[in-house]
Amino acid sequence: MNMGNTIEQKPIRKVLIANRGEIAIRIMRSCREMGISTVAVFSDADRTSMHVRYADEAYNIGPAPSWESYLNMNKIIETAKKSGADAIHPGYGFLSENSAFSRLCRKEGIRFIGPSPESIETMGDKISARKKMIAANVPVVPGTTDKVTSEAEAIRQIKEIGLPVMIKASAGGGGRGMRLVHKDSQITNLLRAARSEAKTAFGDDAVYIEKYVDSPHHVEFQILSDKHGNTVHLFERECSVQRRHQKVVEETPSPLLTPEVRTKMGECAVAAANACNYEGAGTIEFIMDDQLNFYFLEMNTRLQVEHPITERVVGVDLVKEQIRIAEGYELPFKQEDLKQNGHAIECRIIAEDTDNNFMPNPGTITHITEPFGFGVRCDSYVYEGYTIPIHYDSLISKLIVWGRTREEAIERMRRALFEYKITGVKTTIRFLERIMATPDFRNGKYNTHFIEKNSEFLHADGICDKKCEDIALIATFAEYLDRIEISKKINAAPSIKKETNWKRQIRKFTSRM
Repeated sequence: MNMGNTIEQKPIRKVLIANRGEIAIRIMRSCREMGISTVAVFSDADRTSMHVRYADEAYNIGPAPSWESYLNMNKIIETAKKSGADAIHPGYGFLSENSAFSRLCRKEGIRFIGPSPESIETMGDKISARKKMIAANVPVVPGTTDKVTSEAEAIRQIKEIGLPVMIKASAGGGGRGMRLVHKDSQITNLLRAARSEAKTAFGDDAVYIEKYVDSPHHVEFQILSDKHGNTVHLFERECSVQRRHQKVVEETPSPLLTPEVRTKMGECAVAAANACNYEGAGTIEFIMDDQLNFYFLEMNTRLQVEHPITERVVGVDLVKEQIRIAEGYELPFKQEDLKQNGHAIECRIIAEDTDNNFMPNPGTITHITEPFGFGVRCDSYVYEGYTIPIHYDSLISKLIVWGRTREEAIERMRRALFEYKITGVKTTIRFLERIMATPDFRNGKYNTHFIEKNSEFLHADGICDKKCEDIALIATFAEYLDRIEISKKINAAPSIKKETNWKRQIRKFTSRM
């Protein structure tokens, strides 16, 4: 850290957001409140996206494929210079954890609103991160401390650690390059599959091996570190509702943690950040068992998708703090100043077919009604007539609610999901409603096997729910067409039929459903 050194404070005047969708708009909102101009970049597929309209300036950076646009570092730097941006915010995904991009920004004299390339490299490599945590006395899951690059070595290590184990890509993240091994007969095939996926996704087939934790709970701590040696945590988020290692619902505070465990985990999160000389916003992820024993999992050196629930409960705008840290200012609060107030839940609204193995379902949105009301926040970027591209993540929005208690937050989320209507694409909205009603979720005693364990309940009545929604939409449309037809008849003739052609057709159709 730069403890004891004088840090020059340089205000940021214009920020280029090297991202798209809801996170780009979310960053721009904080910039606007701070009086900072914003620059959007967009691919050919995103020309009509909302973040392009919201920004003060917008520039096309290439074709739809992300490697030709949002991952094109040189093009983004060129655009930053062209627009006069003095800083770049990467959001999450794309270049947010790319040390080469952070280093390139430094070389070109453009501030990267995030950690140093050295911190990204240290924590981005899971093996080096484990070593750092061990040195910092942060508990880690028993496993290898070096990369495993040969099949023979992997088999030897697995037998030494003992089954079950989790094979993980050393350069991985987002659930890719991971395989759970329960039996000796699975080792060879799953090892090869993990290494192959790691090679494809990250260009590195090295893996490491950890003892698998039964009944795992995924708990993460938000941290902020400035350039003056100050680090705080902003408490935890419970992220155990997952499918294929991807989060679906997050909440804070965790319904499982005791005050004592929360304090201890928070201290470990701060120690983890300090161990890599961190600057900016980051997340320390832990895995925890039913006895509340916890172990370091990984560090995300960026803003998390689920950061809004922390903002709602703690009352801190994380993007503004990221910008202030990049400007050279000290954190405006100490650990003892931060408190948790109430309870917040986030649901990820995704264009997926939950009844077809969560297959992405991009397409054109024909109608959207977003929920409002006390304690409801919706971070979105879509609108009626917008076509969700096939080239990127199918996240539509993040629905965040706050309540004085967990029970109130759950009921508020149920109400908000009930109000949320999207047609034209299949979404996870109804599935999320079922999650809110699941006994295991409501009592707070769930783990990462939640969706698998409650699959029958979560998928029950899905067809019936869809039919009811279809009928309601058809009825509304029929009423609209009916009024048009009646209006025409009033202007054309004195007599009006009691039932229009449209009404008869709709009545016949709905009777067959």
